[in-house]
Amino acid sequence: MTDNTTREPQTAAEERGLVGNARQRALDAYGSARDGVANARQRTSQGLDEAPLIAIAGGLAAGALIAALLPKTDTETKALRPVGKRLTDTAKAAATAAKDTGTQRLAELGLTPEKGKDTLRTILEGVTDAAKTSAQAALGTARNGQ
Repeated sequence: MTDNTTREPQTAAEERGLVGNARQRALDAYGSARDGVANARQRTSQGLDEAPLIAIAGGLAAGALIAALLPKTDTETKALRPVGKRLTDTAKAAATAAKDTGTQRLAELGLTPEKGKDTLRTILEGVTDAAKTSAQAALGTARNGQ
């Protein structure tokens, strides 16, 4: 049995036609790919213009992922150990300074933990009272049939 779907060209003209069709399809595919790349470039550029911080965050996330996937070398570990310790110490000192300064400023404004608890208690009591009053009003209206 012979396969009729892929027959060999019988004449030179048929062969030229097949080559021409293949060439045209290749040119069309190339043009389509070129247009797709141009459109992707334009969309990427627009995305960067509209949301540059998101693009930066995405780049940082991709870089962090790649760095996490690559194994550390002994040289890196030895070279970065002092830097890591210095960064950790600096971050701890910064966090402590921020906490102390924030606590001091809140105290100057009269916003102490005790006052905050009292304020929250007052708010919760007010909300509870408002809910009870609303429920009683709704119940009274329902009983009177209004």
